[in-house]
Amino acid sequence: MRFIIHGVGAIGGTIAVSLAAAGEEVIGIARGQQLKAIQANGLTLRTPAGTEIRRFECVETPNAITLRPEDVVMVCTKTQHMGAVIEQLSAAGLGDQAVFCFQNGVENERRALRHFANVHGVSVMMPTDFVTPGEVVAFGSPHSGYFYLGRYPHGSDSVDEAVAKTLTAAGLPAFVSPDVMKAKYGKLLLNLSNIVEAACGGQGDTAPVTDILRKEAEMVFTAAGIKWQGVGDSDPNRGKLMNVASVPGFSRAGSSSTQSLARSTGSIETDYLNGEVVLLGRLHAIPAPANAWFCQLAARMVREKLQPGTIPLDEVKRALSLA
Repeated sequence: MRFIIHGVGAIGGTIAVSLAAAGEEVIGIARGQQLKAIQANGLTLRTPAGTEIRRFECVETPNAITLRPEDVVMVCTKTQHMGAVIEQLSAAGLGDQAVFCFQNGVENERRALRHFANVHGVSVMMPTDFVTPGEVVAFGSPHSGYFYLGRYPHGSDSVDEAVAKTLTAAGLPAFVSPDVMKAKYGKLLLNLSNIVEAACGGQGDTAPVTDILRKEAEMVFTAAGIKWQGVGDSDPNRGKLMNVASVPGFSRAGSSSTQSLARSTGSIETDYLNGEVVLLGRLHAIPAPANAWFCQLAARMVREKLQPGTIPLDEVKRALSLA
């Protein structure tokens, strides 16, 4: 089994270094300065336990890889880049190889299934940062993170078992879940706060704002007949397998949305997090105005290249009638 990691950022980089350190064969797919840094000096992973530097093959597109039947493709990009990922994998001739979506939101698996028959969902619990090319920071302890995985839309197979076993042996506990999308919808509820932190983090208590977003989402999920599994503080694995800890010399940059704004990447995943709630609400005639407002705000922050934390919390509360 060979692991092709498409998107060697915070999540993909942590997985790549962990698998490579465990002796697994890894090929990364990256771009820009991250690709150049990995090709030149390998990838540095900093954790509360110390620093690990690993070299592995890294290329710009899947076309540079001669695919094997037993390859496992781990997609670790953000959802807004999934269309390009699918085009690249299709152009490279991906067929029956397993595709695992290590991504937030619930749209990636559905999009992948249009093109590939062997699609698996993964709920990712891993607090990581990617700010500097050639370096990722994972703040989880005693493990950098853990995963729930299974076939999409449901079920599990021997590939799930093998991948879970390999990840666990590499220090990243993974659990096979025949109904993995329940965990992914539970993670989506947590990720609704990403844009709140990105917009006005550090200004005070944002919990009332997040509560509104999640209550809207739960109403929408219920109307749509969607079940979810709590993967936050109620998940016993969270405290047992991973707690956020300090990494000497580093402070958390924040959620993946915060990191996108900080790096001025030109895109943000809000449309596939809060936007998923908005979409489902419109399909089932359940208003989700707070989530829709944050989708518009996220688009403005990207458009105007606003940095994280620059939207006054009072402005947000007024918009949501919390003032």
